Amino acid sequence: MAAAKLHFSVRPFCRSFVSSARTLEESIKAVVKAKRYEQIPDILSSSEGFHLNPNPFSFLSTLPENTSVKIVDEILQTFTPIRPRSRPQIAYSSLLSYSLQSSNPLPLALAILQRTLRSGCIPVPQAHLLLSTAWLERRSKSHSVSSILLEMQDIGYAPDCGTCNYLISSLCKVDQIDEAVNVLKGMACAGCIPDLDSYGSLIDNLSELRMTSAIIETLNEMVVRYGLSPRKETLVKALASIRANKEIWRAIEVIEFLINEGAYVVFECYELVLEGCLENRQFILAGKFVIEMTKRGFIPYIRSRQKVVEGLASIGEWELANAVRQRFAELRS
Repeated sequence: MAAAKLHFSVRPFCRSFVSSARTLEESIKAVVKAKRYEQIPDILSSSEGFHLNPNPFSFLSTLPENTSVKIVDEILQTFTPIRPRSRPQIAYSSLLSYSLQSSNPLPLALAILQRTLRSGCIPVPQAHLLLSTAWLERRSKSHSVSSILLEMQDIGYAPDCGTCNYLISSLCKVDQIDEAVNVLKGMACAGCIPDLDSYGSLIDNLSELRMTSAIIETLNEMVVRYGLSPRKETLVKALASIRANKEIWRAIEVIEFLINEGAYVVFECYELVLEGCLENRQFILAGKFVIEMTKRGFIPYIRSRQKVVEGLASIGEWELANAVRQRFAELRS
C-alpha cells in the first residue's frame, strides 16, 4: 500500500514539473520573439528551479547558428544596464550552460562567461568541466590559444584577463595543468596581458603538485617579463612546495632572484626556508642564510635561532656559529 501511494503521489508532481518546465521555455521563447529581453531575469527568478532542466534556452538550437548567436548577443547587451547587476544571474547561468553544451560552444560561451564575470556573478561549478571540455576539443583540432580567443572578435567581443583567468582555473580543476600553462603563455598574443590572478592561480596549482621546475619558471616569467611581484600567499605556497621536495637550495635561489629583481619577500618566506635548512641538517647553509635574513631586517624565531647555533656547534663550525651569535647580539635578540 505504501508503495502504491508513493507511485500515485509522484506522477502528478512529474506532470506538474514537465508542464511548468515547458511553460517556462514557452515564456522565454515568447519574450525572445518580442525582443523583450529585459523580462527574462524576472521570469527565471520566479520559475522555482524549473530553469535548471531542461534548459529554457534550448529552443535556440533549432535556429540557424548566426541567428542564435545574434539573439544571445542582444540578450547580453540588454542585461548590461540592469541593476542590481546580479539580477540576471540565473539567466547568465542558463545561457552559459546552453552554449557550452551546444555543437559549437566557442566563442559564444566565452562571451557569455565574460559578461557573467563582469556582472559580479559566479558561474555554477559545472561550468569548469564544460568549459574545459569545449576548450580541449577545439585545441585538439590544432587551433592556437590566441586564435581561439580572438574568435570572440567575430561576434563583437574581445578576450580579457578575467575570461582567460577563469579558463586557466577551469583547466587546473580538471588536472589539465599543461594546457593551463599554454593558455597563460598564449594570452599576450590575444591582447590579454597576464595579471597576478593569472599567475597566482597557476602557481598555486603547480605548488600543490610540487612541480618545482615549473614553479620556478613561472615565477621567473611573471617577474622578469611582466614586472609582477607574487602575492605573499602565492610565494609561501611555492616555497613550501619546493621545501617539501627537499630542494632547499632552489628555494634560497628563488628568494635571491626575487630580491635582485626588486620584489618584496615577506618574513614568512624566510622563516619557511630557514626551517627547511634545519630539517635537512644543512646547518652551514642555515647559518649563512640567517645572516642574509638579518640584513633584510628579519630576525628568526628564537627556537630557530637556537637550532642554527646548536647545529653549527654540533658539526664543529664554531667560527660561523660565533658569527651568527654575534649577529644576533648586535640586533639585541
